[in-house]
Parts: sequence; C-alpha cells; structure tokens
Amino acid sequence: MSLVLNGVDYGPVQSASGAQGWFGEGYWYHRYVPGLNWKGCTFVAKTTTLNARKGNMLLNERGEVKERFPKCVVVNLRKGIVLNSVGLSGPGAEALIGMGDWQRREDPFFLSFMSVSSTIEDRLFEAHAFADLLNGHADSFCAPFGVQINLSCPNTGHDPTEIAKDTKRILEVFQFLRPEIPIVPKFNVLYPVEALSELESFCDAICVSNTLPWGTLPAEVDWARLFGGAWARHARGHQEWIPLNPLKTRGIDGGGLSGAPLLPLVEEWVKAARGRGIDIPINAGGGILCPNDVDRLAKAGADSVFLGSIAILRGWRVRSTIRRAHKLLGR
Repeated sequence: MSLVLNGVDYGPVQSASGAQGWFGEGYWYHRYVPGLNWKGCTFVAKTTTLNARKGNMLLNERGEVKERFPKCVVVNLRKGIVLNSVGLSGPGAEALIGMGDWQRREDPFFLSFMSVSSTIEDRLFEAHAFADLLNGHADSFCAPFGVQINLSCPNTGHDPTEIAKDTKRILEVFQFLRPEIPIVPKFNVLYPVEALSELESFCDAICVSNTLPWGTLPAEVDWARLFGGAWARHARGHQEWIPLNPLKTRGIDGGGLSGAPLLPLVEEWVKAARGRGIDIPINAGGGILCPNDVDRLAKAGADSVFLGSIAILRGWRVRSTIRRAHKLLGR
C-alpha cells in the first residue's frame, strides 16, 4: 500500500488539490480549528491553468484568497456538504513557478494542472506548454514531485465530458515530461471505469474523485434535499420538483459538490475499477469526514486516500484521519 511512484513514496494520504492553497499556506480559518494539522499528509497544490485565470474567486497578487467568505463557496456544516464554483482562479503556471515556493519544498509533493481551452487542439497546446515549462524548471526543485492532470473540474465553463473524452490524447502529451515525474489523471465518479484500461500505460496512478457537477446523478444524489427545491410548471400543466442552486442567487452558475454524498459513490467506483482488473495505484477521496471513512476506501481497493472538504466541514478530525490512513495504508 501507500502511493509509491517511480521509486518515491508519496505516502498513504494526500491533501486534495487546493485544500492547503498553492504552496501549503492554508486559509485563514485553519488556525482557529483545533486538530487541523496536516502533518503526515502529502501536499498537493491547488490546480493551476497555463495562463492567468480570473474565475469566480477574488485573489491578491500571490494568488491568495482576498475574501473571508467567498460568494463562490457554499458550506453546510450540518449536512456535511460544500458547493463551490471557484472556477480555477489563479495567476497561471509560469507566475506560480516564478515565485519559487514549490522549488524550495523538501518533501515529495504534487502539482495539479488543467487545460481549459474550448477546443481539443488548444487544450493539447496548453498541455504541451505546461510540460515544457516543468521540464525546463525540474532541476530547480529540491524534492521529487508528481503532476495530477485535472480532467474533471466542473467549474471552468466547459462541458466536463467534452474535456474528459480526450483524456488519452492529453495524457499522451505528458509522456514528454521527464521520466522521473509521475503522471496521475484526476477524474470524478462520472468517468466510466470501462475506459480506464486503455489509459493504464499512459499514467502512473489514478486519482478519484473530483467534485460532482451540479445536478448530476439524480438517482444517487438528492440535490433538492441537500439544497432545497421548488415546484416548476411545465407544458400541459405537468409539475416537477427541482433543486435550487444556492450559487445562482449569487450570480454564479453550476458548481461542484464535495462532502458526505461523494463517499459511497467513490467507494463503488473504486470497487468497480478493481473488479475490471485495473491494478495501477488508485488515490481515492471525496466525502472522507472521519477516520472510519478511510476504512471504506481502503477495503474498496484504494492504495492511498486524499482529504479535502474535511478541512472545512470537520477540521478537528483531520489529524486523526491522517493517522488512520497511515495505520491502514502505510508501508
């Protein structure tokens, strides 16, 4: 167990991309939550795009959040859910590398990247440019690092299925990365497990799950129960109870769901992947809110887990959950 890639141990537990910010600086509320300690957890940077991107979150010149309560994030502590539409706000990959913070890290970690252009040709160009950028700076990094290729963020204004269907072509681009840099595509649970077999030779591990796009999987996720609903009248007098997106009242469309509802979906996805004979390492997360949740994903077949929304929803359990991951999945 544990996530060992190219001879480097990236540990049994990672943070979700963005859970600790760009460089591990965290967020203002972290200092007020007892037990919110990331020791023993491998750092994963917030997802960057190639170029600067405004998104929906206000940032300062270093890409740090300016608002204490961003309007693009909705949190319900009682239900254990977060809905966000940050939209990959950030200063861009070159600016972030230019700050030098990643290069000074001393322990193995992951960067996270997503191509967001509207056409596959432009997305492939972005992927090539990012790979070239990393290759050019790799010798300046003190610690080994891998790259998560985000293929499933729902908050970019693009159709996630359109981006995900070109997964193989994007992963082919990253074969030009220096061989010591592991490649880990990140999917959500909507990605079909039957498509994984053709990807195994193009990556070193798989990460699942990203947030769930607003309104998807209505049979498994009761959106109206989670966020409230209203009756909508259709033609011929037919009425339908529809969920109400709280971000829409703030002028923001879409959003991605994280928190408790994701755990059983991730669990089943990992089981299905292992059932189809997928044997490369799987880094699984989504909905882990207590130590016992690690047990479910470990039993399903995950080699390592990642922690994200727990920091917002149950921050006092982060330390004990990391310890549980080391006990179950550590080498």
